[in-house]
Amino acid sequence: MARWCYRHRLVVLVLWVGALFGLGAAGTSAGTDYSNVFSLPDTDSKQAYDLMTKAFPRSSGDTDTVVWRSSGDVGPVTDTAVRSRIEPVLKEIAGMRGVGEVVGPYDAKNAAQISRDGRTAFAQITFTDQANEVPKDLVRKVVDTAQGAERDGLQVELGGQAITRIQEPPTGVSEVVGIAAAAVVLFLAFGSLFAMLLPIVVAITGVGSGMMATMLLSHVTNVPEVAPLLGSLIGLGVGIDYALFIVTRHRRGIQRGLEPEESAVRALNTSGRAVLFAGGTVCIALAGMLVMNLRFLDGVVIATSLTVVLSVLAAVTLLPALLGLLGPRVLSRKQRRKLAGAGPDPAEASGPAARWSAYVQERPRSIAAMALVVMAVLALPVLSLRLGATDQGNNQESTTTRQAYDLLAEGFGPGFNGPLQVVVPGGADTTELVRTIRATDDVAQAAAAPPAGGITVIQVVPKTSPQSVGTDRLIDRLRDDVIPEAGVEAHVGGVTAVFKDFASVTGDRLPYFVGAIIGLGFLLLLIAFRSLVVPLTAALMNLIAAAASFGVLVAVFQWGWGTEFLGIGKEGPITAFLPVIMLSLLFGLSMDYQVFLVSRMHEEWVHTGDNARAVRVGLAETSRVINCAALIMICVFSAFVLSGDMEGAMAGIGLAAAVALDAFILRTALVPAAMHLLGRSNWWLPGWLEGRLPHLAVEPAASPTGPNESTGPDESTGPDKNTGFDKNTGPDKNTGFDKNTEHLKAAEPETSGTGGATVIHGFLRTADGDPLAGASVTLVSRGGRQLDRVTSIADGSYIVSVPAPGAYILAVTARGLASRAHHVTVGGGPLVYDVELTDDGAGLVK
Repeated sequence: MARWCYRHRLVVLVLWVGALFGLGAAGTSAGTDYSNVFSLPDTDSKQAYDLMTKAFPRSSGDTDTVVWRSSGDVGPVTDTAVRSRIEPVLKEIAGMRGVGEVVGPYDAKNAAQISRDGRTAFAQITFTDQANEVPKDLVRKVVDTAQGAERDGLQVELGGQAITRIQEPPTGVSEVVGIAAAAVVLFLAFGSLFAMLLPIVVAITGVGSGMMATMLLSHVTNVPEVAPLLGSLIGLGVGIDYALFIVTRHRRGIQRGLEPEESAVRALNTSGRAVLFAGGTVCIALAGMLVMNLRFLDGVVIATSLTVVLSVLAAVTLLPALLGLLGPRVLSRKQRRKLAGAGPDPAEASGPAARWSAYVQERPRSIAAMALVVMAVLALPVLSLRLGATDQGNNQESTTTRQAYDLLAEGFGPGFNGPLQVVVPGGADTTELVRTIRATDDVAQAAAAPPAGGITVIQVVPKTSPQSVGTDRLIDRLRDDVIPEAGVEAHVGGVTAVFKDFASVTGDRLPYFVGAIIGLGFLLLLIAFRSLVVPLTAALMNLIAAAASFGVLVAVFQWGWGTEFLGIGKEGPITAFLPVIMLSLLFGLSMDYQVFLVSRMHEEWVHTGDNARAVRVGLAETSRVINCAALIMICVFSAFVLSGDMEGAMAGIGLAAAVALDAFILRTALVPAAMHLLGRSNWWLPGWLEGRLPHLAVEPAASPTGPNESTGPDESTGPDKNTGFDKNTGPDKNTGFDKNTEHLKAAEPETSGTGGATVIHGFLRTADGDPLAGASVTLVSRGGRQLDRVTSIADGSYIVSVPAPGAYILAVTARGLASRAHHVTVGGGPLVYDVELTDDGAGLVK
């Protein structure tokens, strides 16, 4: 598929552009129909909600509030001077097209809309549409008209969902800032404008199509308003990162001597497979939210999973087409000149990453201890985690919604912004129940509305704010003590009660959810790496990362550390659904980094059987790209502080902290240090389990032909494009080995039937006895199937894996030297062969 997309790049581009514009046109034409469904089955608040819906059908429009307060020399709000300014404004608003009704406090039946001290009053504005459908121009006109009544000593503010919409930054601000920051990181990493643009174009395409598709889906299922924001957040992060992995592998292939097309195909066949695995893992983790049985999360799963799928699809189809358009220009001019002048780059990792890897190997205990201390300190605040919901009281102090919230709290009490509804069915007498509720601690006032449809609703205003622990306790007291003692059937509902039940259900089910996703991760890694210790380590690291990231979240949003600096409003409880979403995303992203890191270690372990070398080489060769990918995600996630949405800001800060801790402390320090300390036990798997596990290949099977990417054969020596061996030696077209060697039988090697996998190892030397690094050693079956291929390291050593005892062909290739192949027979144990290379061939010396 990668080769087809590369060669038919214009077709792929047209298809993607057509799909993007088609979805955009359909989404724009249909509009959005987002809905926040917080009600939960089998909860008291849900029963109250259902009863109220039957007895008091709600109007279709959104209801917002105008609040005014007089102070100083200005008299009470009932004074003629105040009424003469407010009443004309309310009348003007009522006459606006799109406004259904305005209920003011100056009608005798609405006297309760004036505070006891006479200084604060409010009016309710009901629009003809829901909040997300009310035109912003109308909302601005309402706000400007209402605030036009202000004067010295008379403050006018507005609150409500429709009003909130005009306070939000322009749509896409956080995305643009995140993309700009990611572009800077990519340019510094690649040094090429074209290479920098590739991951961004792929991510924007995936996220754009995902957002348009989510808009369409909102008409057929319940999708909450926060879902597209979370979808774009995770879509940008994984979209840029997935493209980064593939582009990095492609550029490395070109720098090591491959043709652009072959390099792109190999990048998709290696890193592309890992992207498919990682994207599938993220979707599975997101789908794990469904086990919570919370309707609100269903739409979040749909939006985020759909965006991740489209981002992965763009990475494995659109990206190879773009690589085909760029060709060698994916490298910078400096890199192209270096490749042309100095030849391909060596395969050995070097630089700061290699030095850090060696440092970790030398001091694993101290590094592991320091990393654990840091993570433990950051995790401490999680002990005071409290789930709840945010409201307009958490907005920034400069916003009119926050000031309206504060004015209502000051004039009518903190609980006025979140009243409770005690719903009594069956037409029962509520006189005694109302009297008992009024006498209950923490109740400011309680009044019963006239019955309707056999349903009586008692409005209860707590003395404490909706987010207060005292309000939660009051709800429990009403349900557990007050109502049962009154001897009537009643249910406690209202927005505050719904959010409390939502938080309680989430907290109760969260351990099962965590166990499910941790168990899934353990199983996937067990199958992929054939080890018990590696998945156990990964599961433990995921728990550590989750605890530390939630500790940061609690410190910032619940304790208020740094909220003024970040400009995100007032502290409060952590949104109830956020832990589920964050754990899903954290699990998926951690799996990405774990697979990318450990797969390289596992590859080296299979080749050498040396755990220390496997961990050192794996960390040296992957830490740079992991850290670069993490830095991009941190930029993208942190930018969502600018979204104007508290839930979006929480998710952004929480995920940014999680990725930073996971990449820079866990994967770069704690995981490799722990693996050094565990030694060979990292790769232990009981024999009885080995035979029962299915095989899951994250990396592709070895290709029977084609040069080793790591060696990058020099075209000047005339290597055959299919085999990588010198054309002058006359390689056979079927095998790629020298015709001068004895005839090869077209059959697999005969094995003894006993014994398992083993190795051939030794040293490569020149005729002068010097170590030969960078040479390619290939093990091939007698039927011509490549079984393993490695590159000799700095000291000239090599080691290839042998699947079973038998007869094989060992080929050695180096630039500037003739390529030859020889027969070897492997017994039940490792076979030692030292190889001396000369300018006229290779001689095997036992």
